[in-house]
Amino acid sequence: MNSQTSVDYIIVGQGLAGSCLALQLLQENKRIVAIDEFDEHAATQVAAGLFNPITGRVMTKTWKADVLFPYLHDFYRDAETLTGERFFHPMPLYRPFLSIEEQNEWMGKSAHAGLEKYIDAVHTHEVNPGMVRNPYGGLTLKNAGWLDTMKFTKAVRNYLSQNGIFLDGKFDDENLKLINGEVHYLNYRARKIIFCQGVKALKSKLFSWLPIKPLKGETLTLQTEVNAEAIFNRGVFVVPGIWKVGATYQPNDLEPAITTAAREELQGKLDELISFPYRIITQDWGIRPTTPDRRPILGPHPEWPQAIVFNGLGTKGVSLAPYFSAVLAAWIENRGPINKEVDIERYKHYNYGGNIPR
Repeated sequence: MNSQTSVDYIIVGQGLAGSCLALQLLQENKRIVAIDEFDEHAATQVAAGLFNPITGRVMTKTWKADVLFPYLHDFYRDAETLTGERFFHPMPLYRPFLSIEEQNEWMGKSAHAGLEKYIDAVHTHEVNPGMVRNPYGGLTLKNAGWLDTMKFTKAVRNYLSQNGIFLDGKFDDENLKLINGEVHYLNYRARKIIFCQGVKALKSKLFSWLPIKPLKGETLTLQTEVNAEAIFNRGVFVVPGIWKVGATYQPNDLEPAITTAAREELQGKLDELISFPYRIITQDWGIRPTTPDRRPILGPHPEWPQAIVFNGLGTKGVSLAPYFSAVLAAWIENRGPINKEVDIERYKHYNYGGNIPR
């Protein structure tokens, strides 16, 4: 290394986690460089980007919704202003009821404290005729919507590139040296390096010991002449505009290919949900990085504190990445702790052995 460029932080990976963290650190006026190689099957590239405060089979308020959702709205709007691109789409979400009993249950739930800010209306009769099958009415949620994840990460990548702080290419562990509390990579010297690699972390020298669980998901993209003003969600989601349908959960299938079984599953659930004509034009697959407790993983390597991880966003990356990138940025700058629920410390009993070049 004859001539080195000094930065504060090196970010490895530029999916949702890496993109949000880069924007947070730039907001702090930190010198960064981001490194990434485009992967068309990364979760960010195939995701519909849905964010929804009431989720799951039994429809409960998602973890930390009262913190995450106000934050993500401000964050993505600010990112649009910074990049000059539009990728953030707040939109109501409509979930049909399957029975009178479910309708009655939600009539009661809608009055519960803590849910009123997310429930726009409980419909006791059919709405959206000709669009969605809902003879018992349904639930309209607010504070939901979708992020065009491809457009968001591309906009951030372009912004970083225009400012000369993006390296387009594969990160190579062999060129990483951790020396005297510093980080050296190629001709860069940094205080810390943050790995935001998703499932690629499983092949890294530093963080392959973490319990990142790959979860394959497949989606369909439709062509249709109809217009819709809400996301439909029951069994599958249907996102207007991009007309993406998904997603499957295939923990035992990591084959890098689309499957007939996934197409049939998605189309079957889609036909139970909607009543408008459509044509399937594409089918895609991607791998999400999940964790055993469905919480992200943030924090330093147990032996090499200048190496940090931000991973495990799973199926809710759009809502998790803005807030927890802020948490991580604040922690790096010694302004606050990492929440115990997401701290890497909870996995410190795992074997983290590895041979890092010095």
